[in-house]
Amino acid sequence: MKNLKRMLALFFALAVFATACGSDGDVATGSSGGDDSSASSDSGDFLVDLEGREITVAVENAYLPFNYIDAETGEAAGWDYAALDDICSRLNCVPKYETFDWDPMIQAVADGQFDLAADGITITEERAEIVAFSDGYINIDQRILVSTDNTEITDAASLEASDCMVATQGGTTNAATAEDLVGTDRLMLVDEFAFAIQAVIAGDACATIIDETAGQGYIGENADAIQLVGESLSADELGFIFPLDSDLVEPFNMAITAMKEDGTMAALGAEYFSDAFTITYDDIE
Repeated sequence: MKNLKRMLALFFALAVFATACGSDGDVATGSSGGDDSSASSDSGDFLVDLEGREITVAVENAYLPFNYIDAETGEAAGWDYAALDDICSRLNCVPKYETFDWDPMIQAVADGQFDLAADGITITEERAEIVAFSDGYINIDQRILVSTDNTEITDAASLEASDCMVATQGGTTNAATAEDLVGTDRLMLVDEFAFAIQAVIAGDACATIIDETAGQGYIGENADAIQLVGESLSADELGFIFPLDSDLVEPFNMAITAMKEDGTMAALGAEYFSDAFTITYDDIE
């Protein structure tokens, strides 16, 4: 599995050079993962000067390695925090992170409840009808995750040929992939991926479809219980989402391009999508 992480980090770096990347939805304010002081710099050396504008950002805070709350420190952290803090340092803005459930997140942004959302969101044509996407910042593979004692499910073909249930988080592209593969009658939709993992470990489902990076995080201390199998089911490009009429899309795209060109995206990829990232779901709240 570690080799897969190294391959992802390598792909991320190559992409940089080639481009030169279910509940009630109550809101709770989250803490910033970085220092906002850079956003108030008086140097004037910004790609676009948003004049210290506060940007509300919806995050789930339960999706490794993108966003999470460290159980020991209680601090919010992850790729989303590091990337958005960096972006705002280039645009003279201040990100205000707010914890929000995944299921209503995209619609909430479409309705203007937040300026943007960052949660490892796959760019799709259907979603682009109600929200505006930034340029893509990374490609993530979808994989099959099963229990380590499952010898029958080894790839997409064997999962499709079986008659067992597949658990996955509703409203995700993973759920859509699972439905295409096994049909609706074999789907077990859950509110959080943690419940899908628990279903696989408990034997209530034989597999889940999950983004590889998230799957690696769930494996963590559960390496004796779950594993990723088979080849990639699809490679999805991820982006930030904004209301359709947002004036932030172009400035954020400028910042993303600059981060790719100066190596920042590659550095973040090495930090969060490689063996250097050791946080697991056992380490977060």
